[in-house]
Amino acid sequence: MKRLSEELKQLLDEGTVLPAHPLALTADRTIDEFRQRQLTRYYIESGAGGVAVGVHSTQFEIRDPDINLFRTVLKWASEEIDSAKLERPFLKIAGICGPTDQAVAEANIAVELGYDIGLLSMGGLQGWTEEQILDRVKAVAKIIPVFGFYLQPSVGGRIFSFDFWSKFVEIDNVEAIKCASFNRYQTLDVMRAVANSSRREKISMYTGNDDNIIADLLTEYSFPVKGEMQSVGFRGGLLGHWAVWTNNVVQLMERIKKYRKNKTIEEADALLSLGVQVTDVNAALFDPAHDFHGCIPGIHEVLRRQGLLEGRWCLNSKEELSEGQMEEIDRVYENYPHLNDDEFVKQFLHKEKQMSPIINSY
Repeated sequence: MKRLSEELKQLLDEGTVLPAHPLALTADRTIDEFRQRQLTRYYIESGAGGVAVGVHSTQFEIRDPDINLFRTVLKWASEEIDSAKLERPFLKIAGICGPTDQAVAEANIAVELGYDIGLLSMGGLQGWTEEQILDRVKAVAKIIPVFGFYLQPSVGGRIFSFDFWSKFVEIDNVEAIKCASFNRYQTLDVMRAVANSSRREKISMYTGNDDNIIADLLTEYSFPVKGEMQSVGFRGGLLGHWAVWTNNVVQLMERIKKYRKNKTIEEADALLSLGVQVTDVNAALFDPAHDFHGCIPGIHEVLRRQGLLEGRWCLNSKEELSEGQMEEIDRVYENYPHLNDDEFVKQFLHKEKQMSPIINSY
């Protein structure tokens, strides 16, 4: 059983920026190795605390036998992280999904390739009982530390009971949970389960609620537990939204950490107002107006504009921007220039070009 190191657990507990890694493709929808590896380097240079690879933003189709890119994208990201020889902790997070046999196989691949923790999706298991899903979590946790994942129903997830989460957080080697329920009631179920858990101090909560990112990071959730109030909070975020403008996000995360140490009403007001702007940007990128159909192409379009991707292409040719989405991305770019990291990316790409003769051929 692989365990999380004390250094990485401390990083999770303190709160960090964890982008969900996209998939770089060429116009013929084959993988673009150069840009795939360069994206990983961008997240490292941006100051992120880790990357999640093989997740929704990396496109679940990488697991299709005819495409067969799951091991490849995990391997390349791991190699780039190792090559960086970082003097700071950096989390390698592997996306894990599917029925128990598939999840166990993916967990073993992740461990083989040097990953620290597995983001375990509960999507696509609609016919399973909660007990069956908990048994699946236990099977994966015997191989690799587990980062739980509460995924909203509109993109393939399902609603779980408070009892499910109460049992989930008691499982040995569950180290963190990403809550992406996009629902306050369901978010409360998870937070209350953590507050009541005997492993409360061992669970790091991360927001995946793209509609409520900053508010989640500012909120303390307090519940009465055996006569005493216990508080839990989201420490950081694991988000597809944070796959773009990542250097700006890292600076925002530092600002939020400073606020947590020295809370003032003025800074709380400023951050909450900024949070509304972030949600407006997310609406343009993730396309909730069309049931999130354009969420991956929306992320790709920003990376394309910055020069980090060649195009918006997805493995599924039907995945494209929705009607009016391009105009919405134009609007938020114009309205919130302080949220992008275009200048950082420009400098990053210039540095990359100077450092490598391979890059000069692109």
